[in-house]
Amino acid sequence: MRTISRTATGVRRLAAMAAATAVTASALTVTAAPPAVADTSTQCSFPAKPYKGRPWALQRVLLNELWQDTDQGAGVRVAVIDTGVDVGNPQLADAVDARAGKNFLPKKPKKPKNDEAGRATPRGKPTTDEVGHGTKVAGIIAARPADDTGFVGLAPKATIIPIKQNDANGSGTAETLAASIDYAVEAGADVINISQDTAEALRPDSVLEQAVNRALSQDVVVVASAGNDGLGGNVKKTYPASYPGVLAVASSDRNNERAPFSQSGDFVDVAAPGVDIISTVPQGGHCADNGTSFSAPYVAGVAALLRAKHNSGPDRWTQQNIVAQIEQTAERSVPGHDRLVGWGVVDPVAALTEDDKRIDHPVAKEGVRTGKKPTPAKLQLGETEQERNERLGTYVLLGGGILVAVVAGTSLIHRDWRRRRRTGVSGN
Repeated sequence: MRTISRTATGVRRLAAMAAATAVTASALTVTAAPPAVADTSTQCSFPAKPYKGRPWALQRVLLNELWQDTDQGAGVRVAVIDTGVDVGNPQLADAVDARAGKNFLPKKPKKPKNDEAGRATPRGKPTTDEVGHGTKVAGIIAARPADDTGFVGLAPKATIIPIKQNDANGSGTAETLAASIDYAVEAGADVINISQDTAEALRPDSVLEQAVNRALSQDVVVVASAGNDGLGGNVKKTYPASYPGVLAVASSDRNNERAPFSQSGDFVDVAAPGVDIISTVPQGGHCADNGTSFSAPYVAGVAALLRAKHNSGPDRWTQQNIVAQIEQTAERSVPGHDRLVGWGVVDPVAALTEDDKRIDHPVAKEGVRTGKKPTPAKLQLGETEQERNERLGTYVLLGGGILVAVVAGTSLIHRDWRRRRRTGVSGN
């Protein structure tokens, strides 16, 4: 059995679990993502205090414009395959379809995890979350508005399907993740968010890849976090993010640059905010966290809005159209794709408003399809023909003005001379 790890910057359960840890199993060792530098300030207990303001990742989005033609994602179902989603948080109580949820964790964990009081960690229903990870992911996608906070999900009328597939022990496996994906399709998911990964090079046609391909064939958008093992320029593929058709999401910071921990590689498709990300936690309130785990649901929320807007009629968009639109409208520092942030940092408003026609694949901007930087204009040495004509025209105008002045002056001098001469003759 292959274990799967969450790609958040650490697995937290109460204040004592603030740092990332290594998760091991009998057949495969998976390392949880290293924490970002600012991660020491994100310790959180459940419940937490509400975040009063508007988080930075939402401040840059014109929400009214984003929701103008999308009904805020109403009717779209997003499966969150994670550690469960706690409906004890008021912003998620109405967002979660509890009856559709399912628990894929093994009945008996290999290494029981105890809380601070020494009690065994409960396994729980998919609508509970002892870790908090899945609750944060779900909030970024579909948290309902609340009076005591400026935080809200990007698609606040979408419905969350909670699928519990992992826990603080790393009990999830590639097989249970594959089963979770199949179930999400069966439960009617339009979008699947997977904020976990394994760095194991899974063989072609593995059960996980087969499940991903089945979901894609059913026109489901599959979004996955790229991973957090990018410190020091480390580059490696992670799964399921690296599978063809999956929208692999890296993390960006406030400057739209790759976060230091974010995994890079040719498989990265886009980036989204993943540093100091505010979201919902079990039992109520909010906490900040870092990681590609929280970048992926940001993109999944945008995908839900696109599915809501283009989900009917002869021009209905497929999952491929939605993925290509998100990639094409991302903010880039180069015309094409790079291994750090893929096609760029997701621009939610651009994705929803620059959608006059659907596309199947993103292309390099500025007319460059190769992904290379545009060729600069040829340097012109000396005057151009236009500049020379303008210079000659100026000379003509100046010369004409001087000639007129000379003629006028000469006429005046001649007139005065004749006047003095007549005066002199009559006086003699």
